[in-house]
Amino acid sequence: MRTFVYVDGFNLYYGALKGRPWKWLDLPALFAKVLQPQHDILAVKYFTARVSGTRTDPSKPQRQDVYLRALQRHRPEVEVFFGHFLSHAVWAPLKRPVGGARMAEVIKTEEKGSDVNLAVHLLNDAWLEAYDCAVVVTNDSDIAEAMRLVRLQHGIRIGLLTPGTGRSSQQLRAHADFSRHIRPNALANSQLPDPIPDTNIRKPRAW
Repeated sequence: MRTFVYVDGFNLYYGALKGRPWKWLDLPALFAKVLQPQHDILAVKYFTARVSGTRTDPSKPQRQDVYLRALQRHRPEVEVFFGHFLSHAVWAPLKRPVGGARMAEVIKTEEKGSDVNLAVHLLNDAWLEAYDCAVVVTNDSDIAEAMRLVRLQHGIRIGLLTPGTGRSSQQLRAHADFSRHIRPNALANSQLPDPIPDTNIRKPRAW
C-alpha cells in the first residue's frame, strides 16, 4: 500500500520528545515500526519552523539544523517544509493579581503555517493520486477538516498517529480509519546512526 506520512513537527516534539533523550529520530524507521507491514512508506513530509536561540539555550537553531540535515541525508524520502514564528506583544490576565494590576503585557510567540501547509499537502497529494493511504502525525484538531475531505472526496484510507500517550483528539479520530499512539519504546528504537554514514554529520553533544 503506497503510504505518505504527514508530520506536525512541533506537535510531535511537544507530545512525545520534549525532555526525553530520543530527539535524534529516524522518522521512516519509527513509522515502519508503528504501522503495519503492508504500508510501503514512499514519503515522509515533515512540517516545522526554524527555531530561535534563547538566553539560556542559544544553540537551539544549530541543533535543529544539524538534525534536519542528518535526517534528509540519511533518509532521502523525507521532505521538510517550513512555516515561521510570529512574536508580538499582547495583554494577558494575571493568574494572581499583584496590587491593583490584573493584566500584564507579555510577548506571545506563535508557530504559524505548519498546520496549513500540512493540510494543503495532504489534500493536494490526494488529488494527484500520490498515495493509497495517508498517515497524519499530530494531535491538532485543525487538521480534521482536511482529513474529512480526503476520505469524502477520494475514499482514501487515513491513519492517525498521536504523539505520546495522552488522549488523542476526538475530532481527528472521527475522520481516521485507524488510530495509534507513538509510544516511548518505538522512539527509543528508532534513532539515527551517529555519525550519519558517508558524512561528517554527528549528533550534537547538547542534545
